[in-house]
Amino acid sequence: MALGALRSSVLWLVLREAALLVAGGAAIGVPSVLVLTRLVRTFLYGVSARDPFTIAAGLATLLVVAALASLLPARRATTVEPTTALRCE
Repeated sequence: MALGALRSSVLWLVLREAALLVAGGAAIGVPSVLVLTRLVRTFLYGVSARDPFTIAAGLATLLVVAALASLLPARRATTVEPTTALRCE
């Protein structure tokens, strides 16, 4: 903001960083679930451990919660006064 960035650019910057972290976690988590199906199978009732709908629903829930959780800090970043940002740096 202090160097002339638009509010929308700052918003997308913060949201993009959060999305990259979530994508990395999902890239590690989904294959891990598929590998550890023997442990997961004991906790499930009426659903297969490799049910694609259940895995997709869990992943979609994770993505929505992460997007909502990162939206508040992203909006707060767009409201910072440029002079305050320069003083902190």
